[in-house]
Amino acid sequence: MADTIQRRKIYQEVLDRLMARIRSGAIPPGAQLPSERELMEEYGVGRPAVREALQALERSGIVEIAHGERARVVVPTAERLVAQIAGGAMHLLRSQPGSLEHLKDARLFLETGMARLAAARATEEQVARLRLSIAQHRASMVNLEQFIERDMAFHREIAGISGNPIFPAIVEALFRWAGEYYQQMVRAPGAEDLTLAEHERIVEAIAAHDPDAAAAAMHAHLSRANTLYQQLSPQT
Repeated sequence: MADTIQRRKIYQEVLDRLMARIRSGAIPPGAQLPSERELMEEYGVGRPAVREALQALERSGIVEIAHGERARVVVPTAERLVAQIAGGAMHLLRSQPGSLEHLKDARLFLETGMARLAAARATEEQVARLRLSIAQHRASMVNLEQFIERDMAFHREIAGISGNPIFPAIVEALFRWAGEYYQQMVRAPGAEDLTLAEHERIVEAIAAHDPDAAAAAMHAHLSRANTLYQQLSPQT
């Protein structure tokens, strides 16, 4: 017996037609969609179907809806793409045993490669920015929140040397998804000075254009952090 054809909801038809217009470029990134009333008249549907379609587009990160304004097609960026999965990633980390270990492994693999690439490609200006990042990081030691933000900024700066905008977005996402564990690590006695010393070793290897040394310094830094994660993370 053949599978029966499921009747589609009206909003799905509206959604498909809007997606076709967005994908074709008829409604380009940054442009507003027609008003709800215009869409109702154009497609011959009620307001609930239009609103449900627009809400589905918003949940997918394709449009943004501000109160009192028409929906606007978002300008796609790596940051927006990664942000779309942030909620699910955090839920996974909190609810699935072993997920934090998977995140740590992913970060170790990615950032070791980023350090190696930075050592091969970094210009004098980029090295100078890394050294400035460390100086700003050291100056933030009196403020835990700022210290963690400067820590993240340092790692993002290294990833940015790749020239690929997806890498720094992913590095920052991995950092933020495990933010509660980072805060516990930073509070460990002497962790701030040790973190800064490790960052300096990474930068010196990048400045020397020594990919192997840079990768080894980053691996040692994150492996030490991972050991602290294991000691400090809540038991499930």
